[in-house]
Amino acid sequence: MNAVVNTWPVQDAKARFSELLASSIKDGPQLVTKHGRAAAVLVPIRQWNAIQAGARPTLKDLLLDRTRALDFQVPARGGLKLRKL
Repeated sequence: MNAVVNTWPVQDAKARFSELLASSIKDGPQLVTKHGRAAAVLVPIRQWNAIQAGARPTLKDLLLDRTRALDFQVPARGGLKLRKL
């Protein structure tokens, strides 16, 4: 992952949003500060999608991941009482 390239005070980010967006697409993540403190980061969509994909594995990934095989157990079947209609 890329490090944050530029820091933008919120006033500048609002006034020059097109430039902020272009800089994010070209140079990578851009940090927006509010009252001198980090408030948000604008990242290119390709990087955001990669972050999201890594944060939420697919069902297939979970089922095939042998390191998580012991994290869950399949409940035993049977023993349920059926309703009488």
